[in-house]
Amino acid sequence: MCDTNHTTPHKGINHDGHDLEHKIWSRRSFLQALGIAGSGSMMMGSNFLTASAPSALTSAIAAAETDNILILIRLSGGNDGLSTVIPIDQYDSYANARPNIYIPESKVLRLTDEYGVPSYMKSLQPMWEDGQFKAVHGVGYENQSLSHFTGSDIFANTDLNTTGFSGLNTGWMGRHFENLFPDYLMTPPPAPAAIQIGQYGSLVFQGEETNYAFVTSNVDQLEEIAESGVVYGMEDALFDNCMYGDQLQFLRGVANTTYEYSGIINEAYERGQNQVEYQDNGFARQLALLARLIKGNLGTKVYMISMGGFDTHGNQTQTHERLMTNLSVAIDNFYDDLAFTQQDDKVLSMTFSEFGRRIFENGSNGTDHGKAAPTLFFGSGLNGSAFVGEHPSLDNPNGRGNLEYTTDFRDLYATVMAEWLCVDIPLVEQHLLDHPYTPINLGFNCSGTDFPDIVYSDGQPTLPTQPDPDSENPQEPTEQTPDALNGIVHRPFYPAESNPHIYLEMPFSAHVDIQLYNILGQNMGTVYNEIMMEGSTEINIREKMPMHLAAGKYIYRIQVQDHKMSKSVMMA
Repeated sequence: MCDTNHTTPHKGINHDGHDLEHKIWSRRSFLQALGIAGSGSMMMGSNFLTASAPSALTSAIAAAETDNILILIRLSGGNDGLSTVIPIDQYDSYANARPNIYIPESKVLRLTDEYGVPSYMKSLQPMWEDGQFKAVHGVGYENQSLSHFTGSDIFANTDLNTTGFSGLNTGWMGRHFENLFPDYLMTPPPAPAAIQIGQYGSLVFQGEETNYAFVTSNVDQLEEIAESGVVYGMEDALFDNCMYGDQLQFLRGVANTTYEYSGIINEAYERGQNQVEYQDNGFARQLALLARLIKGNLGTKVYMISMGGFDTHGNQTQTHERLMTNLSVAIDNFYDDLAFTQQDDKVLSMTFSEFGRRIFENGSNGTDHGKAAPTLFFGSGLNGSAFVGEHPSLDNPNGRGNLEYTTDFRDLYATVMAEWLCVDIPLVEQHLLDHPYTPINLGFNCSGTDFPDIVYSDGQPTLPTQPDPDSENPQEPTEQTPDALNGIVHRPFYPAESNPHIYLEMPFSAHVDIQLYNILGQNMGTVYNEIMMEGSTEINIREKMPMHLAAGKYIYRIQVQDHKMSKSVMMA
């Protein structure tokens, strides 16, 4: 428990309800793992598994002809930026604010005249010298939350209006996946969209229908699952016609879809080999596993791993040294490992944390929840080492001793998506909730953007061309472009005291075929199959179906020309 009995405005001030928030946060993570707060998650033994949906990001990357890979490194708890990147040009202010926990000048590894890192991060020095390490200063956002779960959600869903348990339930990558692969429920891709190694699911990969990440804590578990291909049986005798039975059947079906990937993952693991000896700690083992999967040419383009323990209200000096030593050594080993197969230039790693920490130490030899903190990038694709952006001033904190942010975290996400993963800029803006594209020069440039002057402000994709109302036959459907087809809007909705409906909005006239499937993929019948005029319509599913439908989860698939879209719907 942190000591809060101090009179200075900057020592020991925790936000109200800190301990309660930790309890809620832990409970929330537990519910996510059980699939109650998130879609398709399961718990098996002591490990969490999240069902993976197909990858729109995989499709986008393939279309862009890039084989670049992104690794997201979550520093869970709120990493202290001033113990990570030390502003040598503000050293006196730094040391005076932290008389008991500052890094002595003799233990600062100077990388430039202005900035350094603690000497216990010395394993990163070779990467700095080889042009493989960048740090971006002051990453945060306006009115930054000091809450663990709210801050985590904002960094995942990019919704700055998130408060408490309110906010978007989709993540920045999940929205991108869903847009570019609209038929993921019916046609899963050959390899997982994203793989997460760690104990908790993440909103980053959450779409409206499911979480796109395949989550596992160790390769032994994958091998065990891969032996049979499924874990949960689907025998009819297990289910009855009640709502519970249908829900259980749906969850098991989703789980089995996930387990179909386990054999592919295991094959890649067996093909790849570690050619560097890693340390024996959890973070190093995660990177060692990723190296084998990447070297085994799995095909997954996005990975996420985690390191906990950064909520350093007390005993920060020893804790942070242990954590960042492990991170530095493991990152260096990881890129040395990839260099054996010349894949190090195709893998970019970036850290993120839900918030930073305050300038001033508290009374427990730690720091309390703060605001801005640096983001670290690793990889040969950076084409040079540097400190990027403006470091916040230590001499001008806010009323609670917080650093003010100087870099919007969404600009980093946008730059990585557009310039590393080669996603079209209008789509990048759309899936960052219309945040205008303001690129940051990180050393890679897929779009050909002229850094730093050009700014893209129109984040909306081109709207589909409407049919000519004066044509001789306005009802005749015409061939539409992919952009026009992506303009089709559909969603299930549930009128009060009525059967579930499908809302469908057509930007042009076309033949529309809607089929209904159960969660085993069996076709239950035709919901709609005729020409639909431009505009919106509502379709009562039960009225259109020729047979009785038991209560439970179903999937409808809409086909317009060769374009297929699907979502789940609940029949009561």
